[in-house]
Amino acid sequence: MTQDVEMKELPAPSNSASSSPPSTLHHLKEIASLIETGAYAREVRRIVRVVRLTMALRRKLNAQVLSAFLVFAVAPGSELHSRLSSYLPKDDVHDMDVDTATSTTQTPGKHSLPELEIYCYLLILIFLIDQKRYNEAKACASASITRLKNLNRRTVDVLASRLYFYYSLCYELTGDLAEIRGNLLALHRIATLRHDELGQETLLNLLLRNYLHYNLFDQAEKLRSKAPRFEAHSNQQFCRYLFYLGKIRTIQLEYTDAKESLLQAARKAPVAALGFRVQCNKWAVIVRLLLGEIPERTVFMQKGMEKALRPYFELTNAVRIGDLDLFRNVAEKFSSTFNSDRTHNLIVRLRHNVIRTGLRNISISYSRISLVDVAKKLRLDSANPVADAESIVSKAIRDGAIDATIDHANGWMVSKETGDIYSTNEPQFAFNSRIAFCLNMHNEAVRALRFPPNSHKEKESAEKRRERQQQEQELAKHIAEEDDDEF
Repeated sequence: MTQDVEMKELPAPSNSASSSPPSTLHHLKEIASLIETGAYAREVRRIVRVVRLTMALRRKLNAQVLSAFLVFAVAPGSELHSRLSSYLPKDDVHDMDVDTATSTTQTPGKHSLPELEIYCYLLILIFLIDQKRYNEAKACASASITRLKNLNRRTVDVLASRLYFYYSLCYELTGDLAEIRGNLLALHRIATLRHDELGQETLLNLLLRNYLHYNLFDQAEKLRSKAPRFEAHSNQQFCRYLFYLGKIRTIQLEYTDAKESLLQAARKAPVAALGFRVQCNKWAVIVRLLLGEIPERTVFMQKGMEKALRPYFELTNAVRIGDLDLFRNVAEKFSSTFNSDRTHNLIVRLRHNVIRTGLRNISISYSRISLVDVAKKLRLDSANPVADAESIVSKAIRDGAIDATIDHANGWMVSKETGDIYSTNEPQFAFNSRIAFCLNMHNEAVRALRFPPNSHKEKESAEKRRERQQQEQELAKHIAEEDDDEF
């Protein structure tokens, strides 16, 4: 009998060159070739793709890779190469890995493209900020901004907008944000004159952030109102603009517009921008409470936001109940959080809303109640609580918060019988606001549609090309028939 022979798999021949993934330097070289293609073809979308690919490689950047890439992208020994290399840390440059060491022995490409030069500045600036070398980052950012002022190319605009952002960021991280305000204003003026729309949006947001950082809300509103219309060429910049606009409107007591801007910013923000969405929701919760609304519980239970929104959830609960003591306890318990979020001044405004909510609950529960009991239930801690309760009730009646009357002779608050809400115009107003929101979202979606550039011209040229080819074929056929007739 024949026995079954056990077959053993032989190990595959090792081929490290084919199995190893491409290195970071290889990816950077591909990005450089993409920049060249986009610059020569004047296609901005390729430069946008460059920025997206660079952000994916951000965590893999180090001094060795950047030094090798500079040798590839910039002529060694040139002034630009020496200037860019001076920003890199000297200790790590000599410890080259195998890939970078072999790449430096290759013949370096000598590129004179401004887009590639600005891209090198951007790479080094991102690396320095990630390494927390803020002083070197400030020097690199200032040099790149000086170079940008002499460039007026549409393919540079996308890279320039990123440089503007990191230029402001490194000064903000060192606490010197006020130093660059004049420079940002000058850059915004230059971008406006050059019709650099993405640069205008980025610089406007940076200026608004600069003003709001120092609580200069009036100056921020003056700049926003006089700046060119925000066309929202970048979704990220539009979200930031809506957030800053919401903060300005909140400080100016325009709560309805502030709520719309903040909620729109939270909806439009990318899912990955968790910190930004948390800030938008914090301010939106405060604004809705100031408007007398109670946010839904699902707002505080969003994925990844439960812990950050916990103080605002407890604050909302205190406002919903109308308990002034609980409101004070929550404000004291999370005072450090509210101060860091810069919402403490807004929470002070909420005290009146807490009192009004408690008064509304009292008016619903009691058809008649004495002002002394109203003061006790509201837990007013003033010198003359009854007089304060009377003034609070009078103001609430005047504003339409409660439907009641005051019997001054007996010291009572007499509540009127609650009617059917559907007999009023409130349902109509609610439906109108929802329809307006849906129409606005539809208009923005249509406005955000993107079409290939010159698509109608390409269609016409294709038709003409087809006609020309058909005429050429007919002419060739006619000539061939004439030749056959001659023979």
